[in-house]
Amino acid sequence: MTKISYIIPCYYNEGNIPVTSKTLLENEANFPEGTEFEYVFVDDGSKDNTLGELLKFREQCPDKVRVVKLASNVGSFNAILAGMHYATGDCNAMLAADLQDPPELIPQMMEHWKKGYKLVIANRQDREESFGQKLFSNTYHYLIKRFALKHVPEGGFDLVLFDRQLKDEIVKIDEKNTNVLYLLTWLGFEYVNIPYVRRKRDIGKSRWTLKKKIKMFIDSFVAFSFFPIRAISVTGTILGLIAFLYGIFVIVAKFTNLIPVEGWTTMMVVLLFVSSFQMVALGIIGEYVWRALDSSRNRPNFVVDKVFEK
Repeated sequence: MTKISYIIPCYYNEGNIPVTSKTLLENEANFPEGTEFEYVFVDDGSKDNTLGELLKFREQCPDKVRVVKLASNVGSFNAILAGMHYATGDCNAMLAADLQDPPELIPQMMEHWKKGYKLVIANRQDREESFGQKLFSNTYHYLIKRFALKHVPEGGFDLVLFDRQLKDEIVKIDEKNTNVLYLLTWLGFEYVNIPYVRRKRDIGKSRWTLKKKIKMFIDSFVAFSFFPIRAISVTGTILGLIAFLYGIFVIVAKFTNLIPVEGWTTMMVVLLFVSSFQMVALGIIGEYVWRALDSSRNRPNFVVDKVFEK
């Protein structure tokens, strides 16, 4: 008998839970006979009736459903990490509560897992979303693949199935300010990917704000790439070389009377440009330093308020 654990972070999903729970139960028929199911829902500090709806589902299936209530909102990746701590399956599937990622793909993903792949990724081939959302997502994943993790599939992904071994490794790492999805690929295990089209959200309003997207973008780069630091070094070297050559030109021009009067405007432009670069460089370095400080504090990524289980 094989046990699969669904890890489902929830944040203001009051309207989604009844539909999601029904879909998950119906989808069980698509799995091989003898498969055992565990649904680990993590309420990430929702202020609506998400917890109430989750408890209704648990009353319906007390032997399958585990509800983890966090003390506060810590973000979807930390909520997923919390779910990993309580998942007990032989393999685990990470699924969004709004069903934008099709759960009907998971039986197919599980077949690949049975063939020996410890990581199976459903990567987004397209998205039924606005142009702005597509632009941000495609740009983000292009930059990650180009400068951080070159072996990740194109288009990004949210729906993954992974072996218990990978789950245990992620829990053991317990990294802060990271992207758990990319951390799974960083482990280095061979994976297979299945393309799909991400659906538009039909119920409720997304809480994935621009602020959270920007934080995810910065966290992903700082966690998996030294490119920003290297870019500062290269840019600084180039500016230094330009300044050196320009200094030689100024000295030569002074003695040959090519520059009769010093230009205040030119000097101010150069000063403002160099100062701006220095502030940007300090900001990038500060992001790395702050994350190192945050990690050294050894504070937990999440605090569990209560666990509802059998």
